[in-house]
Amino acid sequence: MKDLVVYIAKSIVNDPDAVNVEEETNEEGITLKLRVADDDKGRIIGKQGQIAQAMRTLLRVKAAKAQTRVRLEIM
Repeated sequence: MKDLVVYIAKSIVNDPDAVNVEEETNEEGITLKLRVADDDKGRIIGKQGQIAQAMRTLLRVKAAKAQTRVRLEIM
């Protein structure tokens, strides 16, 4: 799942080298923390959060297939 977030984020931002994703696993599931350059945060979130919501939807589908839960935090 981390690879999916990295791929999508690097495709959207202007500075793909600044993309960093940390993956944490706990009893609730997987938490992915996405960090991008300050100038690219708006691109990742999108208008009215549409891009962020689309990324979360894709992650939710992939997590359902793996029978786990996933949470995406954009920092």
